[in-house]
Amino acid sequence: MKIGILNSDTVEIEGTDEFGQYPEMFFKVFGRVNSKVAFKTYEVQMNNFPDDLHECDAYLITGSKASAYEDIPWINNLKKFIQKLDRNKKKLVGICFGHQVIAEALGGKVRKSPTGWHVGIDTITFNDKAIGYGTKGDQLNLIFSHQDEVETLPAGAEIIAESKICPVGMFLVEDHIMCIQGHIELERKFSQILYKFRKDMIGIEKFNAACDSLAKKTNELQVVANIIKFVET
Repeated sequence: MKIGILNSDTVEIEGTDEFGQYPEMFFKVFGRVNSKVAFKTYEVQMNNFPDDLHECDAYLITGSKASAYEDIPWINNLKKFIQKLDRNKKKLVGICFGHQVIAEALGGKVRKSPTGWHVGIDTITFNDKAIGYGTKGDQLNLIFSHQDEVETLPAGAEIIAESKICPVGMFLVEDHIMCIQGHIELERKFSQILYKFRKDMIGIEKFNAACDSLAKKTNELQVVANIIKFVET
């Protein structure tokens, strides 16, 4: 299996050299589940896209400091590529910004959350649409770091997991697109550095609660296993 990482950001925060860029973070977490998964990185933030859809078995869009609704050439080109993947029923996974830009590309809507930043570990709960990936009532703890959210789903999309703070926690489009608002690639130490960098934007109360929440157990490996299953089916 070969997954194309559509990298949408560059980490430029002091103190994060040990964690690598987002593609390396994904390499590490997938390697903990299945070391045989291969990757190829495309710097879509620099307008580097695959020449052929079939270069990889599936594609994964990373997080980004950018917003999915911004009128920026590389984001517009990424949306066009997403639409092409969708037309060809190519397997596609979106994480955080990736989750949001897929929704926008396919006719949904993303907005700034009226409740502000969503940071720290939050629990999302599967509903009865999550057949094959979880049982209704099952829960996942994931690390979150976003202020934008999916407000309107694209046609044909179904929510499969949510929380009170994050009503669109995970959604599927038919059987070829999986989108997840929470992060599966972020290590706790990196998350804490990221929250500290954004502390003034997040607000001290949310910042403290987010850092405290990082003591909780998380389920990113379960999500990675589900992504691998999703790609293989």
